[in-house]
Amino acid sequence: MFPTGSSTGSPSVSSSSPSASASSAPAVSSAGPAASGAPTQAELLEFARRAAADAELIASLPLDPEGRTWVRLEGPRGSEAWLIGWPPGTGTGWHDHADSVGAFVTAAGELRENSLAARLPTDGWKTLELTDGVDRERLLPAGQGRAFGRQHVHEVLNESPDRHAISVHAYYPPLPRIRRYSRSGQILRLEQVERPEDWQ
Repeated sequence: MFPTGSSTGSPSVSSSSPSASASSAPAVSSAGPAASGAPTQAELLEFARRAAADAELIASLPLDPEGRTWVRLEGPRGSEAWLIGWPPGTGTGWHDHADSVGAFVTAAGELRENSLAARLPTDGWKTLELTDGVDRERLLPAGQGRAFGRQHVHEVLNESPDRHAISVHAYYPPLPRIRRYSRSGQILRLEQVERPEDWQ
């Protein structure tokens, strides 16, 4: 999930826009010796866990009752990372992160992830009929998270009526595009493909 696309309108930006450099945002460095190559899903998840456990970092995120807020973080080895605040009742809508792998951890409150246990075609389609049994659901209270592979289709929601949630997300490679979907029953429709230039 990426900070754009709040279900309650345009999200607020707390320190930097999604396409801005990380220089003005708080940094959470990847612990341990420098390693070459791409970070693994497990490393992204560990980074998100460490950042989510950093009480000072979590407290630094301004929260807005009307829309999501975010701050870009320094992820491990060239990954893209974000600290995101979720007002009550907000969510991402159905989407994937194309060819990026990722991880996220709830730092405060509770998030729900609805996902599809199905690999979608990468291109060349607009409407798909999903088979029975592909839906998965996870409740992720503070301290809980998950990693995911390429083309993972999901939506993330803060269903609390009165409490913000905060989470940490990391992706590698930095998001090349996001595909957004609508869903009606078992019908999934590709609605939009967003690229970094769309987030400026």
